Amino acid sequence: MDYFVTAAETGTMTGAAQRLYVSQSAVSAGIGELEHQLGVQLLIRAKAKGLTLTTAGHRFLPEARALLTRSEEIQVGMREVGQTLAGRLVIGCFTTLAPFLLPRLLEEFRTAHPKVTLDFVEGSLNELQDLLREGKCEVAMLYGFDVQSGIDFEELRTVEPYVLLPPGHPLAETAEIRLPDLDGHDMIMLDVPPSLRYFTDILRCAGVIPKIRYRTESFELVRSLVARGAGYSLLLQRPAQDVSYEGRRLQVRRIAGDVDRLSVGLARPSSSRPTRRAAAFAAFCHAQMEHHPAAEQGARRYGPMNPGFPAAVSS
Repeated sequence: MDYFVTAAETGTMTGAAQRLYVSQSAVSAGIGELEHQLGVQLLIRAKAKGLTLTTAGHRFLPEARALLTRSEEIQVGMREVGQTLAGRLVIGCFTTLAPFLLPRLLEEFRTAHPKVTLDFVEGSLNELQDLLREGKCEVAMLYGFDVQSGIDFEELRTVEPYVLLPPGHPLAETAEIRLPDLDGHDMIMLDVPPSLRYFTDILRCAGVIPKIRYRTESFELVRSLVARGAGYSLLLQRPAQDVSYEGRRLQVRRIAGDVDRLSVGLARPSSSRPTRRAAAFAAFCHAQMEHHPAAEQGARRYGPMNPGFPAAVSS
């Protein structure tokens, strides 16, 4: 099964053999035996094109990854009974959340659990959910918006959007911005799912059709364009300094009245039980967010955090 997963990832028998430090014939024979036991063809072998997954192969690949992860967890668990956690844990993180959350979590989780090798992948909401289903990460930190079927989500805390303005904007002197007052003003839209739909829904609920001048997937480019006076924006995460990369000032304003908060939390596949490593990471996230200065600032600005996730873990 390990041969199959590695071959699928590398695209060739040669690449799989090199990564696994075995002969190419061993990889080919192992995959052939697996196909014989399952009664289906998993890979199509073509000399010029390498390996291609069959329909059965596409379906079996995430299952194989999950089984291998579970197998490793059992082995580590038997070796580490009564001792510290160990093994490799891959986590996913929403691209705009990563700079605010990952550095501290990576450093301090490693200190708390030095035998766990922590790695991460970044992506949009849809990309992270695909990675979870494919078994390429065990848990992901993302917003609880448009969470798809088959993905469990546990809230860590909630945030609410704010208005970002250039100093010379007509609304910059207002302490709190009424959303209808944004109507007709140019907007810089952060276009990373689910940001576009979330911010658009908030504005439309207030009777505003956003006048989008520029859209970008870059959080910092949004801030730089706003600082240059190209328009306003709505954002969720707030850096420690209200300046752009160019050193230009930015104005942050609360939104007047009630606005839908957005959950930040941990997601995992519904079909798999979390490993001991993933459960330990989840518990660590709750503890760290409750004591992180930025999180405390967020709690005052966005509301209290909520404990939990997850009760059931694999041993």
